[in-house]
Amino acid sequence: MPTSLFNSIASWILKKRIHQMELFMKYPQEVQEELLRELISTAQNTEMGIRYGFKNIKNYQEFKAEVPLSSYESIASQIERCRNGTQNIFWPSPIKWFAKSSGTTNAKSKYIPVSTEALENCHYKAGKDMLSLYFNNNPDSQLLSGKCLRLGGSHELYNENNSYFGDLSAIIIQNLPFWAELGSTPSNKTSLIPKWGDKMNAIITETIPEKVTSLAGVPSWMLILLQKVLQETENKTITEVWPDIEVYFHGGVSFKPYRELYQKLLPKDNFHFYEIYNASEGFFGIQDRNDADDLLLMLDYGIFYEFIPFYPSGPANEDEIISLSEVKLNTNYELVITTNAGLWRYRIGDTIRFTCLSPYRIQVTGRTKHHINAFGEELIIDNAERAIATVSTQTQSIVSNYSAAPIFMNNNTKGAHEWIVEFEKEPKDIELFSRLLDESLQNENSDYEAKRNSTLEPLRLHLAKTGLFYQWLSKKNKLGGQHKVPRLSNTRELLEELLKMNTS
Repeated sequence: MPTSLFNSIASWILKKRIHQMELFMKYPQEVQEELLRELISTAQNTEMGIRYGFKNIKNYQEFKAEVPLSSYESIASQIERCRNGTQNIFWPSPIKWFAKSSGTTNAKSKYIPVSTEALENCHYKAGKDMLSLYFNNNPDSQLLSGKCLRLGGSHELYNENNSYFGDLSAIIIQNLPFWAELGSTPSNKTSLIPKWGDKMNAIITETIPEKVTSLAGVPSWMLILLQKVLQETENKTITEVWPDIEVYFHGGVSFKPYRELYQKLLPKDNFHFYEIYNASEGFFGIQDRNDADDLLLMLDYGIFYEFIPFYPSGPANEDEIISLSEVKLNTNYELVITTNAGLWRYRIGDTIRFTCLSPYRIQVTGRTKHHINAFGEELIIDNAERAIATVSTQTQSIVSNYSAAPIFMNNNTKGAHEWIVEFEKEPKDIELFSRLLDESLQNENSDYEAKRNSTLEPLRLHLAKTGLFYQWLSKKNKLGGQHKVPRLSNTRELLEELLKMNTS
């Protein structure tokens, strides 16, 4: 079949899905309520279903009253039993796949159950929807005339007691239909190479000769790969290597610090950046408009959503937990999910805010554990990202990585925030950058502004040596995938490690 004909047929099929999306956009509450009933009914004879009386639950209010909130720690023992072969604990269909995820870069690993339903009706469905939305917005696209360069996790799958664990990306690649690999590069074999350095070299060798029309992966790691591609080919831009490239699907970390870098690597007027929001626990949002800065909340992936107003100073009360119908604009919410992999009222640890209620669109604002609130300043990642973007523009600099923590009060001394920042392009005046960052944080966060006028000194900023954060991740065996350095912390442990490495 000619490539152009295949491209036309495939894009037509993908566009048909748009009509189904329009239904959940038009009837969001009804779709979510029906989904909850289906999840409860399906799992009523599981251990969880029997324990919490799923047979007698008829609506959300009863569900909320009978089923407690959960975290990974509260269900870890049941997950371990499932990994050792016991089934029908969370979900009736057998679960043999577990996405290994630390969530952050601490040493403790999580093993998130992944059911067949979650793979098919959430992750794979989202992959097709990502293309559907893109084609709907760009009808002249020739995306499918070439291949997607995908950069997933760096770990192979491991077999233990007839259950398998590894990066979610490895699980997805392992289970992809054969035809899906035809449109992707590198090959499955190369994608699953466990050693990061070997994998990068193999990807470069394999992908440079291909016709690449799109990219998919975490910005921090994709950037390293693209820079190595330029070194290998001795080109100045990625569009010289792959002239037909037209879109980058990105997620995992905020794109704000990386946007200018990517625009220089991909200097095409009609190039698109499309954000996605996925995790080991599920796929939640997709950018549904060109050049938008928010994501369409996907409501028919087998995931029922609840929301807790997020206060860094402390947890919300049980009666503050709400369903989709009650959310408000521009309020930070902690995300709670119930899924078709058997996670029930699970606190995923992410925070979001709604930018639109018809349809429901969101922005990811951070992590519940990644903030600084040592002095009541309630500084969240979204504040930091916006401030850095502003100051980078003001100083014509580019930040590649950063982390910050509090300096605690001592006797009569005031507290402060201490930052370590690695630049792709350094500002001419680092002291000016520091002062402007402090001012911008005050503009973004009134609590920080109030504390700066009373209990906090101006922030202190250290210039990180080139490659510091990469070295830290390598030391922790966290290269590749969605591993990342926590941006903000209420303790000084991470910052002290980075400062020590920076001077060694």
